[in-house]
Amino acid sequence: MPLNAAGGPTVEKWLEQGLFASRWLMAPMYVGLCLCLMILLISFGKEFLLLVEKIPVMTQNDAILGALTLIDLSLAANLVLIVILSGYENFVSRLEIGDHKDVPAWFGSVDFSQLKMKLVASIVAISGIHLLKVFMDVNKSTAESIKTMIVIHLVFVISGVLLALMDFIAAKAKTMKKG
Repeated sequence: MPLNAAGGPTVEKWLEQGLFASRWLMAPMYVGLCLCLMILLISFGKEFLLLVEKIPVMTQNDAILGALTLIDLSLAANLVLIVILSGYENFVSRLEIGDHKDVPAWFGSVDFSQLKMKLVASIVAISGIHLLKVFMDVNKSTAESIKTMIVIHLVFVISGVLLALMDFIAAKAKTMKKG
């Protein structure tokens, strides 16, 4: 440990320790995301009950739209869960859960690059489901709003492809630097 002239830790060492400790400021954000997960669960339950209430008069189209809404909420919840677990693990501290039998296969191995790709893939899937819901009930939307949604979806898809390409190039450059 670097020492100053008086034999104590240097200002640099205090600063570095403080910066490293600041990662704990993220922990309350992950707790907030856990609460968001609960909100998504409540929303899912409400949508499910609305769907069940419609069963006697439900058309096939209504059933598909209801299912797509539930899938959409499920994907959003998965996205939040991925951010909570891998974000905490990558930026705050390792989770000490031992050899729990229910640990997801990806847990503990998702780095920041993989996290970005999972996030983008989830966003593209959610956007695609929204678009599919609009196509299923196309009479409720204007041509202009449909075009706008398609453009937004394409922007998400292209962004995901470009992000993957940048990660691929960075990984190749890293490999070439080592070799």
